[in-house]
Amino acid sequence: MLKELNPLIHSQLRLAIMTLLLSVDEADFNYLKEQTNATSGNLSVQLDKLNEAGYIAVEKSFVGKKPRTTCRITQAGRDAMAEYVETLKTYLNGL
Repeated sequence: MLKELNPLIHSQLRLAIMTLLLSVDEADFNYLKEQTNATSGNLSVQLDKLNEAGYIAVEKSFVGKKPRTTCRITQAGRDAMAEYVETLKTYLNGL
């Protein structure tokens, strides 16, 4: 029996966010928005879900008077992605 893919990561936008964050130390909200073509509202909701799960850390600050949201993947997020990829491989090997 195949193990279930992590539903939190399996969402297209959340998977894109996690994949992007694996390749950088940190990314700001605008970078993630540009790379994923997500709306601000949808991106914000998905970042909150990943943050609540402990997969990413979100830092909110100000640069001058402009708000800045920066995200980075946590070790728990790296572990979850590694497990997701391994589970996906079992699906692909079953073909």
